[in-house]
Amino acid sequence: MIDRSIAANRSEASVLSTNKVIRNTYILLSLTLAFSAVTAGVSMALNLPHPGIILTLIGYFGLLFLVTKLRNSSTGILAVFALTGFMGYTLGPILTMYLSLPNGGQIVMQALGGTAAIFLGLSGYALTSRKDFSFMGGFLMVGILVAFLAGLGAIFFQMPALSLAVSAMFVLLMSGLILWETSNIIHGGETNYIMATVTLYVSIYNLFTSLLHLLGVFNNE
Repeated sequence: MIDRSIAANRSEASVLSTNKVIRNTYILLSLTLAFSAVTAGVSMALNLPHPGIILTLIGYFGLLFLVTKLRNSSTGILAVFALTGFMGYTLGPILTMYLSLPNGGQIVMQALGGTAAIFLGLSGYALTSRKDFSFMGGFLMVGILVAFLAGLGAIFFQMPALSLAVSAMFVLLMSGLILWETSNIIHGGETNYIMATVTLYVSIYNLFTSLLHLLGVFNNE
């Protein structure tokens, strides 16, 4: 009887802990997305140039390293905002370019709507079904690495067809990453809401920019 009571208490504590991680993750994710929108808007208003692929990667991986080092402290939250603010800044010039096109506003709204629909749909499915998608982890890591290297090749060797294929790959991979990370939180694989936020934010960012590229091509822009 005592053993059952202890097991029940542990189970309840685990559920409460998981719910806390989920709640904190989505609160922080909402705030970082809003902050990114602000920095993107400032970047657009000031007509700032894109920093280029090299500086973008240095800034991203440098700030990601900082977030990882500080993930267990309150300072880690500031690092998350630094990372997402930087990514918002890099997004500004991209949005400016698309909005300068004849139907650029429509493309941006379609990409935004598609990103929201995919994220909310997949997150909702993972949260309600509570299925374990941990088996996708290895495939996703390899797939993301391959797509990342292929994307660099497409940029440096000016290969539009490869770039289009990479964008399509990232749409699928980021969708899978959203499922995997949400499942990871639910089943206790990820207990740090700062790292969970960063993973979901990066998924949304890459999903949005990939959809922008695909929709731009499909609209002959």
